[in-house]
Amino acid sequence: MTAETISIADYRRKTNTNRLGLWLFIVSDLFMFGGLFISRFYLLGAGVRPDLNQYVGLAITLILLVSSFFANRGEVAMQYGDRKTFERSFLITIALGIAFLFGVLGVEWWIAPYWPSASVAWSLFYAMTGFHAFHVLTGVIFMIIVYRNARKGLYDAERHWPVEAAAVYWHFIDVVWIFFYPALYLIGVPPI
Repeated sequence: MTAETISIADYRRKTNTNRLGLWLFIVSDLFMFGGLFISRFYLLGAGVRPDLNQYVGLAITLILLVSSFFANRGEVAMQYGDRKTFERSFLITIALGIAFLFGVLGVEWWIAPYWPSASVAWSLFYAMTGFHAFHVLTGVIFMIIVYRNARKGLYDAERHWPVEAAAVYWHFIDVVWIFFYPALYLIGVPPI
């Protein structure tokens, strides 16, 4: 059965089932992120945070927030059948996702003054940023696959569930970072 032979009614029914599956995945993943978030405050309290470069933290946060804007722009463009805007927006989202990964793994981890074995604060920093970076990487891969399939003409204004799924997953990753950023970079003071 090809995409052309599936009726719109069947496509919508399958999309609703897929939507439920995506949200169940996100909720289950939220438990892991929530555990890391709670661990940060349980183990360190609100008074201590790793001694991190505030400019790098702000830069990578802005990169991720701007990428979410373009992910949403691409999704809305596909809903209206505007493939050119979709492709441009998803390419920008992919590039910004790669820039975020470079900022975390290539810059922040490189300039961090300690390794995970130095203290609980540093092990939590590496665990939280590493787990989040892994999700950004999977989001970038997901976006690349959706982009390539869109270039092949597999999506249109009526059939674009993978585009929606990629954008929802990307927004989920961004929302998690909105909680991680203040917990790692802003709350508390660096230990002396």
